[in-house]
Amino acid sequence: MRIADVLRNKGTAVATLTPSATVKELLAGLAEHNIGAMVVLGSDGVAGIVSERDVVRRLHERGADLLSRPVADIMTTIVATCTPQDSVDDLSVLMTQRRVRHVPVIDQGRLAGIVSIGDVVKTRMEELEAHQEQLQAYIAHG
Repeated sequence: MRIADVLRNKGTAVATLTPSATVKELLAGLAEHNIGAMVVLGSDGVAGIVSERDVVRRLHERGADLLSRPVADIMTTIVATCTPQDSVDDLSVLMTQRRVRHVPVIDQGRLAGIVSIGDVVKTRMEELEAHQEQLQAYIAHG
């Protein structure tokens, strides 16, 4: 299965913010959308990604003053990305190797969606269920 198939099922909406948005604004967006990470868009496209985990770690290091700082101060700037043509299997390898849970999808230089580890697991479970049904049908009908 390809990433395009995942996006077809889940949609292409991506919650984004700018590098100058505050960490407090980030937290409001994460809560509003019930998500774990947001893509940071600069003038040239994806500038970074910032997650709940980034906030928690930096809060521990810097204290509550962090909430008024820009997300540019805590975002990951070397972003693992994929394309709609990539396979879900390849993406799961990338996520495991890079230890990331959210991967923006880039299509012809533009942000086209985002895939989370939950999306990957759901896709794999659906594939396994389909294979199981096929095997059961084969056994039942000879």
